[in-house]
Parts: sequence; structure tokens; C-alpha cells
Amino acid sequence: MLTTLDGRVVCPSCVVADTALSRLRGLLGRRGLPSGEGLLLRPSPSIHTFFMRFPIDVVFLDRELRVLRVADAVKPWRAAACRGARAVLELAAGEASARGIAVGERLSLRDDP
Repeated sequence: MLTTLDGRVVCPSCVVADTALSRLRGLLGRRGLPSGEGLLLRPSPSIHTFFMRFPIDVVFLDRELRVLRVADAVKPWRAAACRGARAVLELAAGEASARGIAVGERLSLRDDP
């Protein structure tokens, strides 16, 4: 689960991809990403949506999980990057805005449900 420092939940079901293989696989092969689910890629300063079937919101984070940039509804067959990013949170298109994720906000990864 990813939350803001004040406890607001921004990604209730967050899978962490922190190995080369899990980052390479990412969301490939999936038909969609349900609301509330996300994929945290780390380390990762950039992403691509090659071979994907759906758009995603991309939240670029620094080493301390502070939001550096939010790319809304990145379409399939695109790439996105952010200077200084060390992690990327991928969400369903529209989720970043719906959950109020803003540049400058710091997130926290929690194990509890």
C-alpha cells in the first residue's frame, strides 16, 4: 500500500517490481489495470508502454518517494522519463488525479492492509 505521509491512501494494492525481471515484465500481457492497483518500479527513471493495450498514469518519484512529475494517461507505444526519478508508480489512467497525487507530495510504502 502506498500512502501520503498524513495517511491518505493513494494505491491500496501496490506491487513492487524491484528485480530486473519483474521490472522488465511490468504490466505487459495485462488487459487493464483496475482502480486501486498499481505497480511500483524501482529503480527506474523511465518507462515505456510498448506492447501495452491500455493507457496508464505514471508517477515519477525520487529516492525518498517524493513526487517529481505526474504523466496522465500515457498511451500505448509511448515512453516517458523524468530527470532525477529513482522510482515510477504506474496506475490506471485517471487514478493519479482521482487520488489527488500532486508534485512535491511524499509517499510511504506500507505492508499493512
